[in-house]
Amino acid sequence: MLSPRQQATLVALCRRMVPLPDEPDPSAARLARAVEVRIGTLGAERARRAGFVLNLLDSRLAGLAGAARPSGFAALDAARQDAWLRRWELSPASALRSAFQALRRLVLSTWYADPANHPAGYRAPYHLRAPELPWEGPLPGATQSDEPVARTGGGGPRSARVISIRPQLDLLSDPEISGVVQGARLRGDTRVRAGVCVIGSGAGGAVAAARLAEAGHDVVLLEEGAFWRAEQFSERESEMMPRLYAEGGTRATDDLSIPLLQGRAVGGGTTVNWLAMLRTPDWVLDEWACDHGAVGMRPADMAAVFDRVEEETSARRVPDDAHNPPNRALLDGARALGWSAGAVRVNAHGCVRSGSCGLGCRYGARRGTADVYVPTALAAGARLFTDVRVERMELAERGGVSPLKRVHATVLDRETGAPRGTLVVEAPVVVVAAGAVGTPVLLQKSGMGGGGVGAFLRLHPTTAVIGRYAREMYGGAGIPLSAICDEFQRGGDGYGFWIETPPMYAGLAAASMPGFGVPHRDLVEAAPNLASMIVLVRDGAERGRSSGGVTVDRAGRVRIRYRMSSADRDRLLRGMEAAARIQFAAGAEEVSTLHATACRMRSPAELGAIARRPAGPNQLGVMSAHVNGTCRIGTDTRTSGCTPDGERHGVPGVYVADGSLLPTAPGVNPQETIMAVATAIAERITTRHPAGRAGSAGALAAAART
Repeated sequence: MLSPRQQATLVALCRRMVPLPDEPDPSAARLARAVEVRIGTLGAERARRAGFVLNLLDSRLAGLAGAARPSGFAALDAARQDAWLRRWELSPASALRSAFQALRRLVLSTWYADPANHPAGYRAPYHLRAPELPWEGPLPGATQSDEPVARTGGGGPRSARVISIRPQLDLLSDPEISGVVQGARLRGDTRVRAGVCVIGSGAGGAVAAARLAEAGHDVVLLEEGAFWRAEQFSERESEMMPRLYAEGGTRATDDLSIPLLQGRAVGGGTTVNWLAMLRTPDWVLDEWACDHGAVGMRPADMAAVFDRVEEETSARRVPDDAHNPPNRALLDGARALGWSAGAVRVNAHGCVRSGSCGLGCRYGARRGTADVYVPTALAAGARLFTDVRVERMELAERGGVSPLKRVHATVLDRETGAPRGTLVVEAPVVVVAAGAVGTPVLLQKSGMGGGGVGAFLRLHPTTAVIGRYAREMYGGAGIPLSAICDEFQRGGDGYGFWIETPPMYAGLAAASMPGFGVPHRDLVEAAPNLASMIVLVRDGAERGRSSGGVTVDRAGRVRIRYRMSSADRDRLLRGMEAAARIQFAAGAEEVSTLHATACRMRSPAELGAIARRPAGPNQLGVMSAHVNGTCRIGTDTRTSGCTPDGERHGVPGVYVADGSLLPTAPGVNPQETIMAVATAIAERITTRHPAGRAGSAGALAAAART
């Protein structure tokens, strides 16, 4: 809870950031209350830091430095308040830039995520209205089996490998979903035994759980997030971001220079990503084998695995008549320049192009792990516990290839996150798939860290280049990511960049766009005519150098540190220039970047301005939705976390099967890579730890299928 003086400072800050009218208009006070609620969900450490910044803004000494007046922020006039904020925004002191960006993003995302504050031109959720734009809704014609989209003529077989869950498989008496135990059903202390415990239900964990359950293992799958049904995906950013993303969508590196978007729900990131299914490039797989000792993951080895995953997830290429304007601009602009570009495969079937993929699919079209692999695992007898946060693991036995482990978890209240009980799972084999932040944290808390655990964090650093067009480009509708420019993907050394398009959600877009006040508002209000293109860099070009890591400090706090290398930053700047050229080639009248110091260009002749702007932490907007590394495969225990079979060095029976296992940044959107690697690791676990007699869950499942 903020003090009255902190609240007054926050109200004044909200009034200048958006901007909002002075009193007696209540808008700023209402926004400040909403921001205060979000601060209360950030955890004790981050809430304390937010309070410290508000206290600093109330300091007379800080006022003297920031606004040339010995006064707190709330007591200053609007012009001096803006000058103070601008000094922090452009300060040579990184701590002040971090403080500014923390509050700026929090205020602007809270305001614009609320549908009541959407600028003109933003559409209401698709399920509440009829299609209004040519690039949303079913396409004309008959549905084709080799397409991911819905068409008005219907027809076409359903090709996804989806197993329906029969009522007889209600093994744990769940009245709603077979084999699923939600946290609300658990009281006090619960103990469960299994053959394999899988932690995490995303692209790695759910795939591993399905493969292992089908091989006859008695699998328990644990997920920190909640299980949400399709009808609960409201398509409202203010509701779904807190429900579906880690830390409510506010996770970031310690210096707040790189927001990290990671899923937190059944399905993990596959429930909220933008559907792109891209195979790991051959040169990356070869690098893994040559430099990191990866076994059985050469291009020839993985081809059949990719085929299998793509068939199971209905990964199909987006047809040419299904692109929204930003993706069409990417294709047309790149091709006008003679650059390689094309449509991508997406894991969907019957997609109605609502545009809300990042907020969960309400229409049953997505083929993420919650839609394919979790049902497969349940049908094979697995049990899924949701709303449980794993705190640590311990070895209950010593010796052998799979000594018994105990996995200790806290049962969480789904709405508040408050503890409501404990869960202990005993299993000889544990598969950790909690993501490239959660996995190293869990290993370190369990006394299984050291060596390369937590190191070599890779993020595919991402920034945006925004084009303003004379025609409507509304990116909040249509398939968000349906095209890619891969002209520069490989680079001269296997490390390059590629260009895609993101969706245009009001809160996320507003927090990403630079600035505050009237200039920022003008940019947000122009959103229907803006097309954003993102540049993603395959980081780690300086091989052997760790750009960052995930650690747990002595107080138990998670630390995420990352600093882009000069080589990676150079690639990012070159990627921005390439994206700007595509925008101009596609007809953009003006192109701008996410630099804190405004960088707006009206012709390709002005692109040199990109390299001249400061581009350090919190000087250029950078984010990541591809968090990988931190427990990578390798043969050197000093620089890797796991053996080439995915087993934690020195801990028999503990495996990793998520993005943290990747030896390097994959250089493509990682969803398909992680699914394929998890498949390979699960097969090796099955070989090394053959399933014994099916437990009670497996026996009942077998009986139900007869």
